[in-house]
Amino acid sequence: MKRRLVLLSNSEILFRLLIAAVISGIVGFDREYKNRPAGIRTHILVCTGATIIALIQRQIGLDALDIAINQPELRSVVRSDEARLIAQVVSGIGFLGAGTIIVTKEYVKGLTTAASLWVVAGIGLALGMGYYEIAGMGFVIIMVVLSLLNKIIRVPTLKKVEVSFVHKLPTKEFLSQYFEENHIKIRDVNFDVQIRDERRIYTNVYTIELPKGYSYAEMVEELSLYKNIVRIRLISV
Repeated sequence: MKRRLVLLSNSEILFRLLIAAVISGIVGFDREYKNRPAGIRTHILVCTGATIIALIQRQIGLDALDIAINQPELRSVVRSDEARLIAQVVSGIGFLGAGTIIVTKEYVKGLTTAASLWVVAGIGLALGMGYYEIAGMGFVIIMVVLSLLNKIIRVPTLKKVEVSFVHKLPTKEFLSQYFEENHIKIRDVNFDVQIRDERRIYTNVYTIELPKGYSYAEMVEELSLYKNIVRIRLISV
């Protein structure tokens, strides 16, 4: 008498897919709220897709085991690699994540979003295979990293600000006073001067560290109001 293995029920499949959609939707909401390239829909599609592939892989494994039990003569030809499809997801999601990364001369954006896509794919795989504990703990850690970590741990970062100005002495005095009053630490400074239309244009490149709660955008806006400054911009370190 043949013994039929208990395969995944429709309710179990639907439950795993819904959990994947909810978890990835929350992660996607965080990315979309922060105006990142990939939002709710992208994260849900990636995670749900990974869950579907994991479900297929699990079903293939169960089918192979069922054949091996009920048809012993086929055991030598039946093969099932539980990691084959999963490995394709892990490597393939990198191409989608790469599309969210923007690289310019001044900055690199989208790395965190690319990583979040990759990690929700991992959650989808865990859910599809039925490892709810792994998916649940992974989700908690992801949300802590995306939403709370930068509030708990602040890593000081150095930025370079290029300031071009005229009237050297009063402007340098103004800049020094501004940095001192706003507790902006100057780690390094480079000087340059050019003559344009019989006028001297001085350019200083400051490597600075801002105090907590003070943004670079705020600093640039305030400095740009000074009449002797003709250009100011952030550049990569």
